[in-house]
Amino acid sequence: MRGRTLAVTAVAGVTVLVAAACGGSGGSSGETDARGATPPAASRPAEGPASPKAAAAKKPIVIAFGGDTHFEGQLRSRLGSPRTALGPVAAQLRRADLAMVNLETAITTGGTPAPGKEFAFRAPPSAFTALRGAGVDVTSMANNHGMDYMEGGLRDTLAAIKRTGFPVVGIGKNADEAYRPYRTTVKGNRIAIVGATQVLDDNLIEAWTATDTKGGLASAKNVPRMVQAVKEARKGSDVVIVHLHWGQELKSCPLPRQQELARQLVAAGADIVVGGHAHVPLGGGYMNGKYVHYGMGNFVFSSASGQTANSGVLLLRVQNGKITADRWKPARISGGLPIPLTGAAAAAEAKRWNGLRGCTGLQARP
Repeated sequence: MRGRTLAVTAVAGVTVLVAAACGGSGGSSGETDARGATPPAASRPAEGPASPKAAAAKKPIVIAFGGDTHFEGQLRSRLGSPRTALGPVAAQLRRADLAMVNLETAITTGGTPAPGKEFAFRAPPSAFTALRGAGVDVTSMANNHGMDYMEGGLRDTLAAIKRTGFPVVGIGKNADEAYRPYRTTVKGNRIAIVGATQVLDDNLIEAWTATDTKGGLASAKNVPRMVQAVKEARKGSDVVIVHLHWGQELKSCPLPRQQELARQLVAAGADIVVGGHAHVPLGGGYMNGKYVHYGMGNFVFSSASGQTANSGVLLLRVQNGKITADRWKPARISGGLPIPLTGAAAAAEAKRWNGLRGCTGLQARP
């Protein structure tokens, strides 16, 4: 959370974030954004409730989301230079008041690969340093690669989280910790973030799902537990974010179970529901005044090519606990890194992204 100014000019009818207010998707107006004065939390435990004075001082903020991120293949060597590890897209993350991505890897240099998996991802603890250096403030590890190196990898991951103090949701030493929200205050806005996965290999569901007595991932398959987690996060919060791993690979429209879960979580108190897994961007929009995005696509991903190289950063403007505007900043992955698009290419891709809303049942404006 860094103090900066976000200035984005209008392009071909895409939502604009500039000077003092924001229009919804397809509209334009403006906003002033200064990256928040609240520093990132030094450790995973939730912050205490904000004081009445802090709550009264709420200012508009911009939250940035990126998609699936790992450090496989040619990306591994980039960890040696953390501030530049995510490439030029980091500038967009740093300008936001809060930035989040999905970290799709175990954090370990050991462990045993999960049985039957075609792809098993892992990265050293310096991955957290790279995320922090690029402007990422919090990540979810609740996904179908978060425990690719099984129990040994989980132990290493939890130890790295504790040692680095990097905020991570959706994973823990037991279910209470895995479902526990990360809480932070940004410019007086009390934010709670919950992470969970709806996608797990059938043969790994039992081993990877956190319970009262063992560590693992927060499962969105347990809908009552997810609803409870959102209701708990709602207490004392101005904004509740739910980050989910969900959907079907390469499918650009949400599954019925995604849409139903989104409705349940919004009803429980979620203001923002975002996620990924499909490796291609899906549409986003408003549901009863709350913002839902069904799939962020790949972000920093070594194997991205063709349609899976379509990427971007989602920007949401929050004012007084409400999502007042959204914008998709399109990018194209090259060499594993999302390279922001400009000019006519950006306008065309933003228009295509807005068209993805057609199969979601979501609205273009709050």
